[in-house]
Amino acid sequence: MPYSTFGNKFTQHSGINELMDDLNKGVKGGDDILMLGGGNPATIPSIHQRLTNLMQELLDQGKLMDTLGNYDGPQGKDAFINALVELFNELYDWNLSTDNIMLTNGSQNAFFYLFNLLAGDFSQGKKRKILFPLAPEYIGYADASVSEDTFVAVRPKITELPNQQFKYHVDFDALNITDDIGAICVSRPTNPTGNVLTDTEIEKLDKLAKQHNIPLIIDNAYGTPFPNIIYEEVKPHFNLNTILCLSLSKFGLPGARCGIVIANPEVIKAMSNLSGIMALSPGGIGPEIALPLVESKEIIELSDQVIRPFYKHKSEVAIKLLTEKIHSENFRIHKSEGALFLWLWFKDLPITSHELYQRLKDKGLIVVSGHYFFPGLDQDWPHTNECIRLNYAQDSEVVERGITILADLVNELYA
Repeated sequence: MPYSTFGNKFTQHSGINELMDDLNKGVKGGDDILMLGGGNPATIPSIHQRLTNLMQELLDQGKLMDTLGNYDGPQGKDAFINALVELFNELYDWNLSTDNIMLTNGSQNAFFYLFNLLAGDFSQGKKRKILFPLAPEYIGYADASVSEDTFVAVRPKITELPNQQFKYHVDFDALNITDDIGAICVSRPTNPTGNVLTDTEIEKLDKLAKQHNIPLIIDNAYGTPFPNIIYEEVKPHFNLNTILCLSLSKFGLPGARCGIVIANPEVIKAMSNLSGIMALSPGGIGPEIALPLVESKEIIELSDQVIRPFYKHKSEVAIKLLTEKIHSENFRIHKSEGALFLWLWFKDLPITSHELYQRLKDKGLIVVSGHYFFPGLDQDWPHTNECIRLNYAQDSEVVERGITILADLVNELYA
């Protein structure tokens, strides 16, 4: 069957579809597959129980069926948006109103809207692009544009650190914001690396965005104030030139598909129009479940006292295992500053990262090849084929078995 240009673009192979297909197989495969590839959060018992109790309360009160039986507006559930406005204004004094917030069917949905609003083909033959100032970046960005050639990225500065670690920094000397850039986009903490841009880096990017009259988009899906899977003390950033994106997924509700966008009213109105046309309205289950947590600010307490320390400990255990089991001097780990992942760099890897992914998959271990995380980087850079992303959030036994399989293969490759 012949497809349109749109159809051909979105039916071809993509990294995000490979990742989600692997994730689905991992869920179905049980003990046969060690799933250290996808972004599925861990099942934290106390969070799981709290959410279960909230759902039972909603069911008992009839509110769950009310939510399932009615549409919300294209901007999302009013009560949840009101609660978010109060929460953020109390925490940060951002002077938000309900015109500054909308909900989407997950962050991926939000970025599809944003990238196609701010970049792509414009009138009079003009074209605008999204700038990623710090590659590598999130795999899900790469195919989220209707137009071709929509992204441009900048190689990072790499700082070597003790204990086989390293850290990426924005190379501001190489950052060239041309007239065809429609927005700057960063994730903080960064998926896939666990990197957290410093306050100074964010301030510089914000200043550059304002100078060029373009927005700064910050993907805060793992950040503060919830789910707060961030191990550096940083200042939350928002102003009317910022588009800040959050999510309920990593709090423990990925299946609810609830993204949160905070921006100026013009952006919120444009995205709400897209929401009405493409989805009628965003789903209401996630907002209904999380509403009492936001209203009482319990979502902050749980994020600070349960979620953050849980993942920090998991990260430290995984790093210890990796450094003990992988013997090559060419092995490096990006400093773990947040998110659910460790970014592993194998200098002068004898095979590509995608070949490494395939060999590990044959042994029952799923990771993600690093080459998918460099959308918009056209330079030939060997580093892009020397890294993998590993999810450390799964069951401790699964993580240890997976790291053992990875270490055995890598040690053999470098032997």
